[in-house]
Amino acid sequence: MPTADELISADTVSNLARLLARAARRPDSPALRARAATLGGLAFSGRVAAVRDAVLADLPEDWPAFEAVLRTALEDPGFAGWMTFPVNEAVGVRGLAAFEPGLALLRDLTPRLTAESAVRPFLRADPARALAVVGGWTGDPDPHVRRLVSEGTRPRLPWAPQLPAFIADPRPAVPLLDALYRDGSEYVRRSVANHLNDISRDHPALAVEIAAKWRTDPAPTTDRVVRHGLRTLVKAGRPDALTLLGHSPDVEVTVTGPVVTTPHVVVGEYLVFDYAVTHTGALPAELVVDYVVQHVKANGARTPKVFKLTTRGMAPGETLTGTKRHSFKPITTRRYHSGEHLVQIQVNGRVRGEAAFTLDAAP
Repeated sequence: MPTADELISADTVSNLARLLARAARRPDSPALRARAATLGGLAFSGRVAAVRDAVLADLPEDWPAFEAVLRTALEDPGFAGWMTFPVNEAVGVRGLAAFEPGLALLRDLTPRLTAESAVRPFLRADPARALAVVGGWTGDPDPHVRRLVSEGTRPRLPWAPQLPAFIADPRPAVPLLDALYRDGSEYVRRSVANHLNDISRDHPALAVEIAAKWRTDPAPTTDRVVRHGLRTLVKAGRPDALTLLGHSPDVEVTVTGPVVTTPHVVVGEYLVFDYAVTHTGALPAELVVDYVVQHVKANGARTPKVFKLTTRGMAPGETLTGTKRHSFKPITTRRYHSGEHLVQIQVNGRVRGEAAFTLDAAP
């Protein structure tokens, strides 16, 4: 993954300073020029905020003049890529007072680099007013603009401010998804699926209801959208999501294992286990086979984390076998604790077998 310095580097900001100075017909962009020399030590979000503030300092304070500079900049094909990300954020600050023109400028900026974060201040300030504008973009010929509709309105978009109103009630944005789930661009459909997955985290029944509605009027790509959008519910073993996707929670199977071949694991090493799943029913079945690691927490309780093994159809009497290596390499998003952990095999949302192993998390 690129580093913050690779995404928004001193050279990137210096180039932005020259481009905006030219667009504004002025000799220099002093705030941006100064900022380019002082980015060291800042993480990505800090760089975005610092460059955003420099853009606001260098460009005119009144909206028409501010917009005019950026529209002139858009005539330059070099005004593209990561240099535009903090510019989008500046529009999210100064454009709020203008509102509809601010959103229109973000629509035109997003093909250069997504404005999915910058559109969110408008949605937080006045959801109904913003949706009235954004909803008109679902038929835009540019897939980047159509994706901005679904991605910008996601309730829990990663690395961006959440939308509390849509977390509480996502239904106002659902008509936008209804207009886009059959979109001709995989780029857009993937965003729609991720938006549906966001909804599923807070309103699982509504997410299943939306997916079921889309399945009554599908495109050839709809099944993939629905499966990706309901992935969190499938991992959680939610019966209505599994049933909608054709994975009966009551499927007849026998499971051997997991058979742990590394009963003592040190952080940095691998848990290794074997498993076998046999379909014992009389008719073919669609199986979602996952494994669950029950991690020990600091207080001694356990918390589950589901990982995918396979999704596949199986004939009566067919057996699926495998060996899995699960890494306990240190990662920044999880802290490991020593103790007896569990690994479980889950089929169509139901745990069918488990085994214990000890993890040594000592430094």
